[in-house]
Amino acid sequence: MLKPATILAAFLCAGSTALAGAIPQPGDFYLISRDRGGHFVGSHKLFTDYAHGLNKVSYCERSYFVRSHSVAWTQVESERGNTVQVEFNFGRGWRPICGNPEQQVKLEDIGITVSARDLLAESDEPSAPQSRLSAIGAMFSNTSEEGHATYHTH
Repeated sequence: MLKPATILAAFLCAGSTALAGAIPQPGDFYLISRDRGGHFVGSHKLFTDYAHGLNKVSYCERSYFVRSHSVAWTQVESERGNTVQVEFNFGRGWRPICGNPEQQVKLEDIGITVSARDLLAESDEPSAPQSRLSAIGAMFSNTSEEGHATYHTH
């Protein structure tokens, strides 16, 4: 009985951590797109630390790490007539800190030669997407080549 309870606790902790990472927190930097009326259209997160798949860029003389899809997105949003800015979440709202990021970093600057629209049409993931439940299940699966028909070993 202890094993299922442990698995459930791990799942709940992983779920709440993943959810917390998706919610903008004070201190976060985002590329924010707003329409002509100033209303929010969309956003992409800017990272202050390197992670696999991110590119180092500079907006208004400050370094960030960003996905290539985010750079393409700034270009497409600008073409649509929206205003794109780097904005900072200071806990009680958003403060614009850098304008025109689409003019400061282009896809060519990060080694991408396809158009912004073509890049956005491609998957952002290097492999097939996997649900959270599938990822958790894979952690507990038997990875040896010798499968067992039951939980009992020989």
